[in-house]
Amino acid sequence: MRYEIPSPMLAKAAASVPDPAKTTGGLLFEPKWDGFRGLISWDGDTVEIGSRGAKPLTRYFPELVEAIPRVLPGPCLLDGEIVVATGPDGAQRLDWEALSQRIHPAASRVAKLADETPAMFIAFDLLALGDEDLLSTPFAERRERLEALMADVEHPLHITRTTRDRDAAVRWLAEFEGAGLDGVVAKPLDQPYAPGKRTLIKVKHARTADVVALGYRIHKSGSGVGSLLVGLYDSDGTLRQVGGVAAWSDVRRRELVDELAPLVERDDAGDAVTGAGERSRFSGSKDVSFVRLRPELVLEVRYDQLEGARFRHTVQFERWRPDRDARSCTYDQLDTVAGYDLADVIG
Repeated sequence: MRYEIPSPMLAKAAASVPDPAKTTGGLLFEPKWDGFRGLISWDGDTVEIGSRGAKPLTRYFPELVEAIPRVLPGPCLLDGEIVVATGPDGAQRLDWEALSQRIHPAASRVAKLADETPAMFIAFDLLALGDEDLLSTPFAERRERLEALMADVEHPLHITRTTRDRDAAVRWLAEFEGAGLDGVVAKPLDQPYAPGKRTLIKVKHARTADVVALGYRIHKSGSGVGSLLVGLYDSDGTLRQVGGVAAWSDVRRRELVDELAPLVERDDAGDAVTGAGERSRFSGSKDVSFVRLRPELVLEVRYDQLEGARFRHTVQFERWRPDRDARSCTYDQLDTVAGYDLADVIG
């Protein structure tokens, strides 16, 4: 028996937690875990961990590969999220930075991090059990089968908590952010598993902030602005890069080059000054240089959450703020989130 790992079922965004009474068949709500999507295949001989993309995750999480045959009662195909938690007991939270460091080419580094920051797997769907394919089975039944399978399973595998109560889901949306989670997912109870289709509903935290334009990168086509780098002032008055804005139309990219030209920093010869952008393990050999701008232009952006001192994801442009002074764009304006112990989310 060997399982074929499908593309994961996806979610479309919604502005608020949906009403189950308005959905045929009802909804089940789950916390939205902030980690790597993983599909775990254990066929009785081999463990494989598939991902949302084309890259398998098996080699990066040897501690999960070791634990899965030991803690699972039998062969199965699970859908869930790989997460890393850090912090003291009673105040743990998901740690995206620690998780992202696990994607490393050196086996020795992977083994070291597996020991220092071991991962957990949070299961939220069951796609196959033994010889039985469950993809066409309604989610309500798949969830029941998952609960039975995971009843006695121990750490580092867990089953996500759920509720049918919309009020509880709204409360989770507010409270669980303190443990590093990034929203709530609503799943139709009567639907089969739909690989690659956005049939689920996700509600994420969304906020706005005024930020300073620091510079821009040329679009990969060689024409226009590919992304606009933005920053915030910290308490010491240092302007720090916090993220980027992208997704401009072709026409708008070219317009922005002309509009930003008066703000471009230039050397004594009149040439544009460039800077070296921050490189991550995901950027590889990608050119991260950018054209520097004088820190005078303010824009309002939408963001979901902060990870350390940077925005967790690419932010979305909302509007220009010519009425704002760049020095007023500080970290103080950002929402702070009350802590919430991850152990209480896992249950």
